[in-house]
Amino acid sequence: MNNFKLSPEIILSDTCEEFCEKFKIGKNDLIITNEYIYKPYFESYANGATVIYRRDFGSGEPSDKMVEAIYNTVKDINFERVLGIGGGSILDVAKLFALEKLTPVCDLFEKKFKPAKNKKLVLIPTTCGTGSEVTNISVLHLSSINSKLGLADDEILADYAVLIPELLEVLPFKVFAASSIDALIHSIESFVSPKSSVFTEMYSIEAMKMILNGFKNIVQNGNDSLRNHFTDFLIASTYAGIAFGNAGCGAVHAMSYPLGSIYHVAHGESNYVFFTEIFKIYQKLNPNGKIKRLNKILSETLDCSEENVFDEIENLLYKILPKKSLKGYGTTEEDLQLFTDNVITKQGRLMSNAYVSLDRDTIYNIYKSLY
Repeated sequence: MNNFKLSPEIILSDTCEEFCEKFKIGKNDLIITNEYIYKPYFESYANGATVIYRRDFGSGEPSDKMVEAIYNTVKDINFERVLGIGGGSILDVAKLFALEKLTPVCDLFEKKFKPAKNKKLVLIPTTCGTGSEVTNISVLHLSSINSKLGLADDEILADYAVLIPELLEVLPFKVFAASSIDALIHSIESFVSPKSSVFTEMYSIEAMKMILNGFKNIVQNGNDSLRNHFTDFLIASTYAGIAFGNAGCGAVHAMSYPLGSIYHVAHGESNYVFFTEIFKIYQKLNPNGKIKRLNKILSETLDCSEENVFDEIENLLYKILPKKSLKGYGTTEEDLQLFTDNVITKQGRLMSNAYVSLDRDTIYNIYKSLY
């Protein structure tokens, strides 16, 4: 029996000014964002809100230490609503500040107490990849286990997800590329997940078609043509978020977490490293399962044979963002065993959504082949 939940309320707004007027941003709001986003797009319309710049509390992937530091800054400030405006890491952090109790953060993520929401939560993505605005998941690097870990609970679902294409104007192309590839992976992993349903499939399929067609257009017409597709990519990312928020992501995300945590590789880029190789292994292990249907959808979108579909995707994505080897990020051969151990012992939530169960040797050999 599969469940499907569609939350939060999704709003498409033309401009940041329109959003601020509609939501009456003011002194009862806590805004977590970055300065380069807030200053040009929101400062003139946010009347007395408390503003936290995430980069004032460190760079790289968000961590429990970062959240604790932000908490110590705002704990004595009264606010009734939390606005997260940024990429996936900012949205994941903002979700936690809608909770009545969020510290110690490690205890929260290790489920030593149950989260309870007591503030309204508004999430506004400024990339087109994570889908975090519509999921009940927050991912942090936890110092206690030296690894990424996800907290999945409906108490951290947003009340509103607001899509504002105007915000993609300041997105560097490489960040766009990594985040939109991440959304593509969300759509494809959720499609083959054991938890998928006819409802999640609808969102997965539409997202993968929109993203791949957008990539084809960019390759044909140049990077500047991206401006013509801001809304499509933003909507596709949210579609993919709805799909994986219900069906989950699998081995690609699980195997990328150690790379992202230890070598501070951006989330979408680290997923990209593993994507096609894992799906080629899936294809080899169970070619007649649901992946057969996936291949048909992808081959029709890419106008290629089903047998070569992941090679075609790899070629297309390389034109959007060249892919590195694991060694290219500074990893060592000794890391490969550590990465494997992490997946086996820490990433069970994600591995349970894999299309095919992968044993330790298979996981290690995937890392080794990408080294």
